[in-house]
Amino acid sequence: MEYHYKLIDAVERCAPVAEVMSIDEMWCELTGSWRERATAEALAKRVKQSIAKEVSPYLKCSIGIGPNVFIAKTASDMQKPDGLTVIEPDALPQALYGLELRDLYGIGPRMEARLRKHGITSVEKLCNASKEKLRNVWGGVEGERFWRQLRGERVERRAHAGQVTLGHSHVLPPDLRNDKDAFAVLHRLTQKAAMRLRKQGYYAAGMALGLSYAEGRRWHTEMRIGETQDTLELIHALNALWEQRPRLRTKLMRVGVTMLNLVDAAHHTPGLFDEEPRRAALTASLDKLNLRHGKNAVYFGGAHRALREAPLRIAFTRIPDPKTE
Repeated sequence: MEYHYKLIDAVERCAPVAEVMSIDEMWCELTGSWRERATAEALAKRVKQSIAKEVSPYLKCSIGIGPNVFIAKTASDMQKPDGLTVIEPDALPQALYGLELRDLYGIGPRMEARLRKHGITSVEKLCNASKEKLRNVWGGVEGERFWRQLRGERVERRAHAGQVTLGHSHVLPPDLRNDKDAFAVLHRLTQKAAMRLRKQGYYAAGMALGLSYAEGRRWHTEMRIGETQDTLELIHALNALWEQRPRLRTKLMRVGVTMLNLVDAAHHTPGLFDEEPRRAALTASLDKLNLRHGKNAVYFGGAHRALREAPLRIAFTRIPDPKTE
């Protein structure tokens, strides 16, 4: 994570980052004279130099420059691991003909199979297909958006879909594969998830518990709860779910909790007899203490046996916050 934020800072020294798209990818929007090819190429070279100087001389990056994010992303993949590719608007869509369908951002195995089913077996055929044809392939307006992006048009980026779930899981080390220690780990996972809910501005209206046992056996249950981001309420839900578990002699191997049916804080409606607002100030104080003095400065006692478990993990699809996780 330290290197992720160092990379952002290194790029920001040269140009403002418009969006961080993943753990190793971001894009910058060039305006005014920065859009001139010579200026844009010089800027890209400064970004490479900044990364080498501020992060590591051994860390390489590929940069793509194009008239929209889609083309720039595609260009960045054309020369790896240390390339610089520019695709001018008047070179489109012909500049893409030499690519495979899967080389285009947004086309995975399923979409490629769907395209082939409609007789589109190459990027050239894709580019020469009509808007109507692509609307039919995609099953809606997204096909027309793709057609426009292939030609370098600036298509307004769609807002990210609202998050539906949030959770954590952990593979238990051999010495913790018993009910008592597994439950302590679940306490820790629940407290981490509660803090993330508050940090990201969500309330959970449901909670799920998943257990994996030796020999491949699995068990899962979930329950509806009143919309909450309060740690104590979520621990009460965890207790109720844990009591439903099967009492097997087989050892527990993995545990996980998931917050379900997330509601944005702006749309949250407190219950009539909800105790959570009275605890909100206390919860906020606990979060501040943990942010200032470390994530285990204050915690509910149920997690005491598992403080060293469930460390921060980095996924390409989500950038965790080291301060809260």
